Amino acid sequence: MLNQYLNKIIKGDSVEVLKKLPDNSVDLIFADPPYNLQLNGELWRPNQTKVDAVNDEWDKFTDFQVYDKFCEEWLKECRRVLKKDGSIWVIGSYHNIFRVGKIMQDVGLWVLNDILWIKTNPMPNFKGTRFNNAHETLIWASKDKDSRYTFHYKTMKAFNDDLQLRSDWYIPICNGGERLKDKEGNKVHSTQKPEALLYRIIISTSNPGDVILDPFMGSGTTGAIAKKLGRNFIGIEKEDKYIKVANERIENAKPYVHDSLTYPFEAKKPKVPFGSLMENGFIKVGENLYSKDKKHKAKVLANATLISDDKSGSIHKVSAELLGKTSNNGWTFWFVERNDKLKSIDEFRDEYINKYITLKGK
Repeated sequence: MLNQYLNKIIKGDSVEVLKKLPDNSVDLIFADPPYNLQLNGELWRPNQTKVDAVNDEWDKFTDFQVYDKFCEEWLKECRRVLKKDGSIWVIGSYHNIFRVGKIMQDVGLWVLNDILWIKTNPMPNFKGTRFNNAHETLIWASKDKDSRYTFHYKTMKAFNDDLQLRSDWYIPICNGGERLKDKEGNKVHSTQKPEALLYRIIISTSNPGDVILDPFMGSGTTGAIAKKLGRNFIGIEKEDKYIKVANERIENAKPYVHDSLTYPFEAKKPKVPFGSLMENGFIKVGENLYSKDKKHKAKVLANATLISDDKSGSIHKVSAELLGKTSNNGWTFWFVERNDKLKSIDEFRDEYINKYITLKGK
């Protein structure tokens, strides 16, 4: 049933189209709903040129109650179609994000993070009556608190030069060649999001082949980046002018080579007992294991346990006790001496996997 919607933009009201999608059918949702900016009148720059602001009819609601009801309806449907271990991103500004966040929790979604998209080139506050609004907020949530959602932590740490990726993302707003414009040079869509923002969301919280839903597709950023990154998408949009532009944009998006989309960095190593290294001669009975700084030492016993003074047990238990911790990863803590150099027992585990597990699987 879902196949009829894959990699298409469905025209219609977001809530009504969402109702047609099967339960538990999508892996990731990115939602960029109307912000209900409540703008009154036109905005002019000091040089008397008019600001191309968000004054579209689709962003106008009669009051907060009407807006809240709208958000509750589409968020309930989004949670219904989200897989058990799926997650959802919703973006907004100070005008709406606090109302949306409450409703997300009310419908049962479990908030994981809020992310600040800090605009490196924000639009100035022309009236000079408030602080320059230079960010928007994204709320990332799972279907419920027990969801085993996708998050490529190691990959995103590598993405950020081996530092944990923080919740403040410095990304410029769309401009230059990325900003879609019509023949008169006007913006095609007033709230077009930068591709870098969707790229970061999709690579961090989905996998190749996943289905990504955008209930407010707009100019097609989600679909274009999903296609490039080897994901499927479902878009919903009610404005013909946006559907036309988005379809053209997605058609022109070039998918990346399939083998460049894998996550080998995230792959978990096969389980290998420490005793297997001993049985196969990688580690010798009676030799010493050392911490990297050589402050700690333990002897390997024939039963694959370690002893260090009055402490004995597994490679994990002994390392934890030596550090005064309740648990510790012994694979990365212990080293053996080979040719006057320390070599991690984790390297021996890799050698064991390559020799006895990887080759066996081929």
